[in-house]
Amino acid sequence: MTWGIGQELQGGKYVIEQILGQGGFGITYKALQVNLNRPVVIKTPNEYLNHDPEYDKYIERFIAEGQTLARLSQDPHPHIVGVIELFQEGNTHCLVMEFVPGENLFQAVKRRGALPAAEIVTYIRQIGQALMVVHQAGLVHRDAHPGNIMLRSNGKAVLIDFGIAKQIIPATQSSTDKAAHERFAPYEQRYKGSRDPRVDIYCLAASLYYGITGQNPTNSLARKLDNEPLIPPREIISSISDGLNRAILNGMALEAKDRPQSMQSWLEILSYKSSIPNADTEIARTIPWVSLTILLLLSSLMGYILTAVNAPFLSWALAVAGAVLGGSMVVVGDVARPRAGAVALALGVAVAGAVAVAVAVAVAVAEALAVAGAGARAGAGAGAVAGAVAWAVAGVGASHHLEKSFSKDHTFLILTGTSNLGLGLGWIVHKFFTR
Repeated sequence: MTWGIGQELQGGKYVIEQILGQGGFGITYKALQVNLNRPVVIKTPNEYLNHDPEYDKYIERFIAEGQTLARLSQDPHPHIVGVIELFQEGNTHCLVMEFVPGENLFQAVKRRGALPAAEIVTYIRQIGQALMVVHQAGLVHRDAHPGNIMLRSNGKAVLIDFGIAKQIIPATQSSTDKAAHERFAPYEQRYKGSRDPRVDIYCLAASLYYGITGQNPTNSLARKLDNEPLIPPREIISSISDGLNRAILNGMALEAKDRPQSMQSWLEILSYKSSIPNADTEIARTIPWVSLTILLLLSSLMGYILTAVNAPFLSWALAVAGAVLGGSMVVVGDVARPRAGAVALALGVAVAGAVAVAVAVAVAVAEALAVAGAGARAGAGAGAVAGAVAWAVAGVGASHHLEKSFSKDHTFLILTGTSNLGLGLGWIVHKFFTR
C-alpha cells in the first residue's frame, strides 16, 4: 500500500512528508527522521507486484543491494548517496537514504544551457569514480542519467537512485521527461535488461554529452534499429576539444564490446587535463563585480538625484518598484533561455523596470525645474531615461554572469538588493557629504 503524508514508521522514528516518485517496481518517499530533525529518502518495493511470479526475486535483490549499499556507507564516499538503514515495516521492506538537496544535472542544464567543459567534466569524473566503487562492490547502477546526478552547492556531484529503484518515475516527471531518460540507456539495457557495468559507461558518457551540448543524445534503439546517427558533440559545440569529443563517442559506442571495458578505462580516456585546466578542482561561484559595481553606481546616481530635488515619497516608491521589476528579468530570461531571444526578452523586462525608475527621477526633477521652462524639463526627463536604460543594461550583464553560479531566486535577490542599496547610498551621500 502507499503511505500518506503524516504516516509514522518505526514507532514514530520517521514521518512521511511527501511522495517523491513511484513506478512499476517501487515508491520513493521524502520523510523526516524525527530524532535528528533531518529529511531522508525512504524507498520501498511496490506491493502491487506481490502477485508477480518474480516478486520474491525483486525483494531478494532489493534487500541484497540495500545491504551492499549500507556496507559502502560504512566508509562514506563523497559522491554516493549515503544509506542510513534497512528495516521492515509490517510486510514492507524499507531502505532509508540520505536526502541530497540541490538541483540535478537535468535541471541545471535546463536553467543554464550547455555547461562549461571544465565544470561538467569535473562532475562526470566524480560520478565515474563513484561508479568504480559501486562496480567493485558487484553492483551496477543502470540509470546514471542526469536526473540521478545531484549537484550540491559546493560543486560536488552525488549519484542517487541505484538499480534497486531503477524503474521509479518521479511523480512530477512528464512523458517527455521519461522519453528523455531513455535516451541515456544503451540498447542492450532496454532490450535485454543487461546488468553489465558497461551499461553505466554508456549512461555516464551520454550524461556528459547532454551536459556539454545542452541536447539529448540520439536514442540508442533508434541508432540500432533505424540506423539513426549520433551527432558528434563537436558538431553542436565547436569549442569541444578533439579529446573530449572522442571520449564521449567512445563511451557511447553502440555495441558494448566497442566501449571501454571498465569505468576506470573510460575515465583514463577522459583524463586530458592539458585540454581543460583544473578539471578536478572544486567549481567556484563567480561574481561579476564590474557589472554589479556599475549597477550600484548608477543606482546611487538615481538616489542622489531624487534626494537633491527633494523628491516626494511617491517618486521613491516608484524607484524601488522599478528596481524590483528590473530584477524580475531573471525569471523571464530563465523561461526563455537558451533560445536566441532570451537576452532581448530579459532586456525588455529590465528596461520596463528602468522606465519606472526613470519616471520617478524625471517627474521629481521636472517638478524641481518647473520654473526653468519646458526645455529644462525635457532635458531632465531624457537624461533620467538614458541613465535608467544604462542601469538596465548593467543589470542584464550582471544577471547573465550570476546565473552561471546562482539560482534564479538568488540572482533576483542580488540584483534587487544591489539596486536598492545604490538608491540608499545616493541618499546618504547627498545628506551627509553635500552641505
